[in-house]
Amino acid sequence: MAHADWKPAQYITYIVPFAPGGLTDVAARMMAKGIGDKTGWNIVVSNKAGANANLGAAEAARAKPDGTTWLAITMTHAVNKTLFGEKAGYDVEEDFVPVAKIASSAIMVVVPQNSPIKTLQDLIDTAQKKTLNVGSSGTGTPPHIAMALFQDLTGTKMTHVPYKGGAPSMVDLIGGQLDVVFSNYPESLPYVQQGKLRAIAVTSDQRAPAVPDVPTTAEAGLPGLKVDNFTGLLAPKGTDPALVKEISDRVVKVVGDRAISEQLVKLGFIPDPMGSDQFKTYLNEQIQALSKTIKDADIKVN
Repeated sequence: MAHADWKPAQYITYIVPFAPGGLTDVAARMMAKGIGDKTGWNIVVSNKAGANANLGAAEAARAKPDGTTWLAITMTHAVNKTLFGEKAGYDVEEDFVPVAKIASSAIMVVVPQNSPIKTLQDLIDTAQKKTLNVGSSGTGTPPHIAMALFQDLTGTKMTHVPYKGGAPSMVDLIGGQLDVVFSNYPESLPYVQQGKLRAIAVTSDQRAPAVPDVPTTAEAGLPGLKVDNFTGLLAPKGTDPALVKEISDRVVKVVGDRAISEQLVKLGFIPDPMGSDQFKTYLNEQIQALSKTIKDADIKVN
């Protein structure tokens, strides 16, 4: 059974199923260092990107359930449960045990600085009159899901323009090739701060600290448009429950550390630590809600 001074025989592999340098990767490395400093555990972050974040997840699912393999997940994995099904190569609910939620990140709705659209209601009114070109970071990504949910809630139809990542969509939005982008918050924030883009809403419960004047979607009159691009931690199914609790407690404690919390906020996260049981409930609710959005919008991947 796990106890407070448990240490892995060699090291812990913390699999990040995304490329180095991205938001999830940076957060995982921050957590690895924070936990390692406090416990003496040797935590090695391993990037296993590919197949819409399914490659690394499938590898983690096959790992020995001894506490020495962790998987960083995001909203993408909750989406992939429905989007890919068995083709994902794993089942995020059946093959893993939730360890902890770390933080959340909003989707920010942004338009060109010279756009006549100044509020979320303006966007709704405009989209009901004409078809808008809307960019996202790719089919099935959190920004695409946010766009699909917006259409469902407002009864509008937009032309989706998927990009290979968020950065190219920002360039085209600034250049006027797009009318609006439902963007990962950290990707559009610098352009909003520079005055190149206008943010009209964020899809979180709270306003974003870096842009306190931007209302939440609920404040802007569309409370159903809530998209939580979270990041959390899973372990392979069969991991000792006592060990899961030990790791979970460590993660939650580190997220609660003031210095770590402030760093997460600077990255564009809202710290939202959850223990194993709470995260399990949360993850299940996210999967169910996202499944409905995907099916209603008839989102499919090639």
